[in-house]
Amino acid sequence: MVSGNLFHFRKNSWPPEEYINRTTLHLLDFDSAAPPEQAWRKKLNSHASILKEFSVTFTEAIKMFRLGLRLWHYIREEASHGRKAPIDPFTRESCKPSASQGVPLGGMGSGSISRGFRGEFRHFQILPGICETSPVMANQFSIFISRDGGNKKYASVLAPGQHEGLGKSGDHGISSWGWNLNGQHSTYHALFPRAWTIYDGEPDPELKVSCRQISPFIPHNYRESSLPTAVFVYTLVNTGKERAKVSLLFTWANSIGGISHLSGDHVNEPFIGEDGVSGVLLHHKTAKDNPPVTYAIAACETQNVSVSVLPSFGLTEGSHVTAKDMWGKMTEDGHFDRENFSKGPTMPSSPGETHCAAVSASTWVEPHGKCTVAFSVAWSSPKVKFCKGKSYNRRYTKYYGTSERAAKDLVHDSLTNYKLWEEEIEKWQNPILRDDKLPEWYKFTLFNELYFLVAGGTVWIESSTPVTESRGIKSITMDDKDADITEERVVHKSGALIQQAADNGSSKSVDVGSRDCDETTSDRYPYKDNLGTTENGEANSSFTSNKRLLDPVKDSDDVGRFLYLEGVEYIMWCTYDVHFYASFALLELFPKIELSIQREFAKAVLCEDGRRVKFLAEGNWGIRKVRGAVPHDLGTHDPWHEMNAYNIHDTSRWKDLNPKFVLQVYRDFAATGDFSFGAEVWPSVRAAMEYMEQFDRDNDCLIENDGFPDQTYDTWTVHGISAYCGSLWLAALQAAAAMAIQLGDTSFAEKCKGKFIKAKAVFEEKLWNGSYFNYDSGSSSNSKSIQADQLAGQWYTASSGLPDLFDSFKIQSSLQKIFDFNVMKVRGGRMGAVNGMHPNGKVDETCMQSREIWSGVTYGVAATMILAGMEEQAFTTAEGIFIAGWSEEGFGYSFQTPEAWTVDGHFRSLIYMRPLSIWGMQFALSSSKTILEAPMVNVMDRILASPHISNSSHNGTGVRKITSKAKCFGNSVFHCSSC
Repeated sequence: MVSGNLFHFRKNSWPPEEYINRTTLHLLDFDSAAPPEQAWRKKLNSHASILKEFSVTFTEAIKMFRLGLRLWHYIREEASHGRKAPIDPFTRESCKPSASQGVPLGGMGSGSISRGFRGEFRHFQILPGICETSPVMANQFSIFISRDGGNKKYASVLAPGQHEGLGKSGDHGISSWGWNLNGQHSTYHALFPRAWTIYDGEPDPELKVSCRQISPFIPHNYRESSLPTAVFVYTLVNTGKERAKVSLLFTWANSIGGISHLSGDHVNEPFIGEDGVSGVLLHHKTAKDNPPVTYAIAACETQNVSVSVLPSFGLTEGSHVTAKDMWGKMTEDGHFDRENFSKGPTMPSSPGETHCAAVSASTWVEPHGKCTVAFSVAWSSPKVKFCKGKSYNRRYTKYYGTSERAAKDLVHDSLTNYKLWEEEIEKWQNPILRDDKLPEWYKFTLFNELYFLVAGGTVWIESSTPVTESRGIKSITMDDKDADITEERVVHKSGALIQQAADNGSSKSVDVGSRDCDETTSDRYPYKDNLGTTENGEANSSFTSNKRLLDPVKDSDDVGRFLYLEGVEYIMWCTYDVHFYASFALLELFPKIELSIQREFAKAVLCEDGRRVKFLAEGNWGIRKVRGAVPHDLGTHDPWHEMNAYNIHDTSRWKDLNPKFVLQVYRDFAATGDFSFGAEVWPSVRAAMEYMEQFDRDNDCLIENDGFPDQTYDTWTVHGISAYCGSLWLAALQAAAAMAIQLGDTSFAEKCKGKFIKAKAVFEEKLWNGSYFNYDSGSSSNSKSIQADQLAGQWYTASSGLPDLFDSFKIQSSLQKIFDFNVMKVRGGRMGAVNGMHPNGKVDETCMQSREIWSGVTYGVAATMILAGMEEQAFTTAEGIFIAGWSEEGFGYSFQTPEAWTVDGHFRSLIYMRPLSIWGMQFALSSSKTILEAPMVNVMDRILASPHISNSSHNGTGVRKITSKAKCFGNSVFHCSSC
C-alpha cells in the first residue's frame, strides 16, 4: 500500500501561485475560471524548442538497407495509386515538430484540432489518416479594450507574436494585426479535457482575463463524447476604477489545415440561432472528392453581451475586406455592423484566395466588476471516407443527422450545455486530484495523456454498414471446421445454456469486417443478454434537456465502431500489439468501446484473406490474413475489410498477438462481468490458442520464437524461448483456462491447465538466472539482457485477478533488477526504463529498439510494480517519463508523447498510442473493478478460478490492496508458491 507520506518529499508540479499572482487567483476563483492546483503549466513566452528526431546508427542502417530499399519502392508504388503508405520514414513534415502542443479540441472520433499552449490551432485531423501539422495563423482570439471615453485603448491578438508564418508588417494580412502580447504575465494550464489561459494584466494592466477551453470528453457518456466541438469561456475581471468596454474577437479561416484554404469554392454564411447563439458557418469543399466539412464559430449573446459578425475577410490586398480592414474596424468600433447577419452566403472563394470569418462579442465591465463571454467552434463532417472508397456516417450523426449544417446545432448545444459537461468532468477527476497519497505529477499526467483519444486520429462511426460500397473488394474465406469447437457446451454462469455448437464443416465466403464476417459467432451464440453489464445508460440524465439529445434510457446499447491510429506517423488503425498497452484507458473510461474493439478482433481471428502480400523485411510473399491469427491491425485504407496494413514482417508468425488477444479478452470479461461478451468471443479465444500450438516445436508446451523480430519489438530479434512472449503465453494459458471454466468449456480448461504446468517449468528452467528472466534462451550477445518488459504476462495476470505466474520472490526480484538497472542506471532514473540493459550495467545496443526508452512500456512496468506491492519503485519509474517528456527540464513531448526516445533525447514517432498505458497504473491502483467471483466447484475437478484481489479490501487511499493470493487450483492444475 502507499504510505501516507511516501510522495510528500517530491515536488514536480507547478503551484499556480508561482505563475499567477495570488490576488489574481482569488479574483478568478468563481465559475471555474481559476485553473486547478493540479495542472500542467507553461508561460506563454516560453520558447517552443525544435524537437530532436531519432536517427539510426551506421551499423543499423547497414542491417536495414534492404528493408529500406523495399520500403522506399513500396511507398512510391502506393503514391502512384494516390495512397499514403502506413509507414513512411522518408517523408518529413514541412513544419518541424516543436515543444508547442496543448490540449486538443473536440470529442472522440469526428476529427480533431490541436491547440498549442500559446494559442495557435494546429494538427488538423479532419480527414482520416491525414494530419496537417502546421498552425493556421488566421485562427486566433483577440481583445480590444477601451477606457476613459476611448482615451485609453488596448488591442492585441491573445497570443505572443513570435510565431512562424507571420509575414511582413506592412501587408494586408494577419501581420497587420496587433501582435502586442509579450506573454511574460500570461500562463497556460492544462488538465485534459480542459485548459486555462490566464492573462494577468496583459495587454491591459487593470484587466484580468481567463480563457477556459472545454471539450466534451466525458467518461461513460457515449453521446457527448462523440461531438466535434469545443467551448472557450472568457472571464473578465476589471480591477480599475473606470468601466471598460471589452470586445473579444474570434477569427477562423475556411481551411482544414495545410493549403486547403487555397483550393477554392469555399463559402461563408452568417447565422442567428436560438438562445442568442449567433455566428458564421464556413462551408469547406474538400479536395479529391472527400466529404465536405462545415465549421461553425459562434458566441452567445446575453443581456450584457452583444454579438456581431464579419462573414468574410481575406488575407491579401485584393480582398473585398482585408484582414487589415477588419482589424481597423474592431480597433475603432469594437464590433461589426449588425446588417452583416442578413447578407446571406458569400460568393465561393477563387483558387488561391483565402476566406476567413470573424465573430465579435462585446460587453461593458464595471469597476471591480466581472463578466463572462462564451465562444464555441464546431465542425461537421458527417461522412468519413477511406481511401479505397468506403464511406460511413460518423457517430455524432446518430444525434445530429447527416447534414453539414449540423455544425450550427453543435455550437448551440455546446454553449448551452458546457456547464453540465464540466460538472461531469469534475465529478470524474476530483477523487484522483484530491488523493493526497498520489504524486502531483502523476495526477495531471494521467489525465493529460488521454489527449491521444482525441488527437490520435480517432474515427468513430455510427454503424458497421458503409454508406457507399466500393467495387472489387475481394471476398475472404472463412471455414467453420477450423474453429475446432465440436460438440462443446458453453454454459452461462447462471446455468442458462448459451450454445451447443456442432462442426458442420461448411465453408462461407464473406467480406472481412462486414456483419457477415462474424456470422459463425453470432449464429452459434444468439443468446445476447446483458447480464453482468455495469453500465446504467450512455449518459447522465442531466444531458436530456436539449431536444436534439436523446433520452439515455431509450438510447441503444450499440456504440458503433471505433478506430484509433497507432500514431500519426504509423497510420494503422487499432494496432493490436500496442492496444495491449493502451486499452486500459478505454476499459476504465469507455468500456463499451473497448468491448466493441475486442469483438472486431474476435471476428477477424475466424476470417482469412488470401490476397498475396510482399513482406518487406525479407522480401518474401504470404497471404494478408491467416485464419486463427490475430491481425496486427484493422487496416489503413479500407479498415475492417482489408486488415494487416503492416507489411514489414509476416505477423501471422508473431508470437505475441494471439496471447495478447486472449489476455485482453479475459481481462475485459473479468472486469465487466459481461457474460454475453464472453460467450460471443469464446470461439475466437479457442481458435487463437490452438493456432499457437504450431510454435511449440519440441512439444514442451512452451512456444518458441523463430530468430526474427516476431513480436511488438519488431527490430529486436529473438531466439528460442523469450521472456516477453513466453510470459504472455503462460498468462494466456491461465486466462483461457479460467475463462473456459466460467463458460463451462471444461475439457478446454483442462487442456490449458496441463499445458500451463509443463510450460511454466520449462520457462523457469530455461530463463530464470537467479535474479531475473533472461531475454531469450539463445546464445546471442544479448540473450542474457535485462528486458524491461519481461513480465508483461504477469502484468495482465495480476490485473485480471488471476494467480501470479511465478512465486513472489521471482516477480519482485525481476522487477527490482529492472528498477536498479533499466531505470536507475539511465540518467539516475530520470528518463524511464530502457528496453534492454546488459547485466554489466551497459545499455543493450543490439538494435535501435533495445536501446530505446518506450514511454508506454515504462508505464506498463510501473503498473506491474504496483500490483507486486512495489509502489515506490513504480512511481519513481513512471516519474522518469514525466521528467523527460512533460516537465520543464524535459524534451518538450507534452501532448505529443512519442513511442520512444533515446538516452540523449532523440524521439521516434510523436503522438503515439502506447503511452495511454499510464491508465494501467490507475487500473492497478483502483479498487472499483468488478472482478468475476470464483465459480462453484466444478464437476470435473475442484477448480477455483478465484481472483486474489478483494474488491472491499482497500485502505481508503484509492490503492487496491492485495490481501491474499488465489487458492491453488487443485491436484493437477495451477500451483501457487504458497502451496
